[in-house]
Amino acid sequence: MSFFKKLFTSDKKESLDKGLEKSKTSFFTKLSKAVAGKSKVDDEVLDNLEEILVSSDVGVSTTLKIIERIEKRVAVDKFLGTEELNQILREEIAGLLSENNLGNATEFEVPINKKPYVIMVVGVNGVGKTTTIGKLAFQFKKAGYNVVLGAADTFRAAAIDQLQIWADRVGVPLVKQQMGSDPASVAFDTLQSAVAQNADIVIIDTAGRLHNKVGLMNELAKVKKVMQKVIADAPNDVLLVLDGSTGQNAFEQAKQFTAATEVNCLAVTKLDGTAKGGVVIGISDQFKIPVKYIGVGEGIEDLQVFNKFEFVDSFFK
Repeated sequence: MSFFKKLFTSDKKESLDKGLEKSKTSFFTKLSKAVAGKSKVDDEVLDNLEEILVSSDVGVSTTLKIIERIEKRVAVDKFLGTEELNQILREEIAGLLSENNLGNATEFEVPINKKPYVIMVVGVNGVGKTTTIGKLAFQFKKAGYNVVLGAADTFRAAAIDQLQIWADRVGVPLVKQQMGSDPASVAFDTLQSAVAQNADIVIIDTAGRLHNKVGLMNELAKVKKVMQKVIADAPNDVLLVLDGSTGQNAFEQAKQFTAATEVNCLAVTKLDGTAKGGVVIGISDQFKIPVKYIGVGEGIEDLQVFNKFEFVDSFFK
């Protein structure tokens, strides 16, 4: 395969390498133990590899697909040395994600025929939702877009204040109301303001209460309906933010939100502080919803567009 012929030498790639260091170190420490004393990939090595992938939060379903793909390679090649296992894993995981056609983007961009392009951001409290919005606004502005933010998480004064800090830092306008205001009203005002300003992109923050609360889901549906009074096809993206450091809990949140709302893209944050980076592979595969962005550090530039080849290359470097 030729997935990795391109050399990734950008600052972005260096940041990605650094951000995945804990995940990579944990994975290869386990892998080294699993193949110790082995000269070829046999059933015992595959059993150990399966356990390692599951413990790295790749997820059971995705792990079984990866193991099946490697078993086919073993059957065809008859003899595969354990020293080749790293490259095989890179190729087969990239191949799996390629089949799903996920993670192809390389830049922060939106379709030029959608203006303003509306992104509604959802997710539970504590996952890095507001920070992700701020970093997104920075990256989009850096790419030349005019961005407007909307503070529709009106249940926490801290959420409005935090988003204001980000808006000031990035230098973009924020539409807000008082704490306790109707979130749908804030979203409506934000879209009207964005249209009046001829903005390119609108990013709407929403409340982040527990993902299993029916009231929150009904509220999100109302926000979407009210936005469509201003822009018929809004929102263009419903971006679910997940905390990668929570591992399997991120899977559960994704399951709950995708069942209750029309989530069409994901952002996985806090990958730099965890050994659970494999969760990105599992979520990409299982939900068939593209991971658009990943957070690999605390810096304002450490939110990246997710590219499957760069990610797998960094993980198995």
